[in-house]
Amino acid sequence: MSDLRKINIDGQVIEVEGAMTLIQACEIAGIEIPRFCYHERLSIAGNCRMCLVEVVGGPPKPTASCAMQVRDLRPGKDGEPPVVKTNSPMVKKAREGVMEFLLINHPLDCPICDQGGECDLQDQAMAYGVDFSRFREPKRATEDLNLGPLVETHMTRCISCTRCVRFTTEVAGIHQMGQTGRGEDAEITSYLGETLASNMQGNIIDLCPVGALVSKPYSFTARPWELSKTESVDVMDALGSNIRVDTKGRDVMRILPRNHDGVNEEWINDKSRFVFDGLRKQRLDTPYIRENGKLRKADWPEALAAVAAAMTGKKVAGLVGDLAPVEAAFALKQLVEGLGGNVECRTDNAQLPAGNRAAYVGTATIADIDTAQNIVLIGTNPRVEAPVLNSRLRRAWSRGGDVTRFGTPVDLTYDVIEGGTGRDALTDFAKQDHAGKGTLVIVGQGALTGSDGEAVLGHAAQIAASAGGKVLVLHTAAGRVGAMDVGAVTDGGITAAIDGAEVIYNLGADEVEIAAGAFVIYQGSHGDRGAHRADVILPAAAYTEENGLFVNTEGRPQLAMRASFPPGQAKENWAILRALSAELGAVLPFDSLAALRRTLIAAHPHLGQIDVVAANEGAALDAGTLGSGDFGYAVKDFYLSNPIARASSLMAELSANAKLRGAEKIAAE
Repeated sequence: MSDLRKINIDGQVIEVEGAMTLIQACEIAGIEIPRFCYHERLSIAGNCRMCLVEVVGGPPKPTASCAMQVRDLRPGKDGEPPVVKTNSPMVKKAREGVMEFLLINHPLDCPICDQGGECDLQDQAMAYGVDFSRFREPKRATEDLNLGPLVETHMTRCISCTRCVRFTTEVAGIHQMGQTGRGEDAEITSYLGETLASNMQGNIIDLCPVGALVSKPYSFTARPWELSKTESVDVMDALGSNIRVDTKGRDVMRILPRNHDGVNEEWINDKSRFVFDGLRKQRLDTPYIRENGKLRKADWPEALAAVAAAMTGKKVAGLVGDLAPVEAAFALKQLVEGLGGNVECRTDNAQLPAGNRAAYVGTATIADIDTAQNIVLIGTNPRVEAPVLNSRLRRAWSRGGDVTRFGTPVDLTYDVIEGGTGRDALTDFAKQDHAGKGTLVIVGQGALTGSDGEAVLGHAAQIAASAGGKVLVLHTAAGRVGAMDVGAVTDGGITAAIDGAEVIYNLGADEVEIAAGAFVIYQGSHGDRGAHRADVILPAAAYTEENGLFVNTEGRPQLAMRASFPPGQAKENWAILRALSAELGAVLPFDSLAALRRTLIAAHPHLGQIDVVAANEGAALDAGTLGSGDFGYAVKDFYLSNPIARASSLMAELSANAKLRGAEKIAAE
């Protein structure tokens, strides 16, 4: 029920919800209020007192605007709206005083601080501080914390805003950070000096308003004004998190999140943020041809001629990898099917029904999690398959929602109702009455890779339909939904696609084992498993090096933009396929990415609606008989799930640390 109130802010009368805080009301009025501890996605702490405003007719002292609601203000004596002043002499003096206190113990190391140029304290000291200091006593110093290989700490700079504590507790769901002591002895610390056991911890770097928490891999490598900034999307999972890629010359220096309320809000997971060192290592930068069991370097004309000679007159199969953009999958499908071959993107053997978008994508959006009261997880561990989505699930749980899991027990950072580990339990659950519960069913790839995958989807749809709810298929491969949208599938799956194939064109599929016998062409960016098996290697661009279209797990098309250029002789994926088609004498009908996209959108119009989740349609699935056995999970090692991550030395270190943390404790530990 609406509770609208009028309020006068600096002479401007606006009408807002009574539950809003004064700082939110000021934002609606277009008035900037300085703040350090307040963050719209975290609970209110009221620590820093930087957001002080004057409430006319209230107490004769400034009020913290982040902690007072509009409904708590008294109207004027004649019923006129309450008056708030944000630039009065009282407010100006109060802010200068607060800033003086904040700077009392802050070290003067701005020239060497990694936060320089992006520091809230620096900006607000310039805007709201004074140009002198009355502090003559020695400054306080504290010891730095070891939070692990991702977050570097300089705790002497800390202003105790507690944003990091609130984020790790409320969003990431770990309880290792807190504040001890009082007054001048208060300090942020970790429990027993532990490192952070979360794959979302990098977000506290963005949240820190000073240089107390900075990125360890990025430290001392660049200044913000030296970087070229490119808005793109992440491909480390299928969520499609919006990111900003910062480059210096040809190198990616860091990856930051962009705000998108419907997808990732303003968070990204640690693999998305720190995988950039894998973009520089183990790169394929020149074509290779295998001769006498050994790979040798070649040039493009020779490599394309070798591929064309191998494919001519042979039975060809195409495999679409997990990181392939839609344009590349579409071009490969046109090329291979033009030669009479088959193309397949379900390289993990997931039983996703081709042509039925409501089945392989689902009917729900990611944002539906926010209002779900009953959530059912089937064969998915979202904490490693999509950590940002898992944070949304945690928030739904914290608001009173119930989460029921079918699968092996793992720690998801929130309480779940254990429905059972296997298919028998799901069969029994589907027979129950779920009417009126508004259930959201999330199906993971771990439940779909068995022979009864379609029946699992049918049971999920049955549970959702009886509850008046929706289904969300949680993919693990960023390129999977887009490849299925363009029909890069074969009846019978990957087994049927490569059965009897004499030549296999592998478009970045590094998670599949290809048996000996077939001639393999590998087109990809890294020297991973696919390149080791290849007879010809065609070096391609990674996701930060070409413009590409990716469709996320809810069916939302998004654009990944080129932030840098591929190394050496590597080319864009679609361009390699176009050049090869000319060599084969079966020229694809496009000469540019724009022409390719026009052809693509003419065939699949919904892919032209960027950032729009289309209503998915498809035939109802038959809830057939399920097999037996427990549901497994698709992702075994969060940090090493794709070739870019496996090339990253930092991801290898994080993976090793996670294994050590999960090992059994001994005696004194």
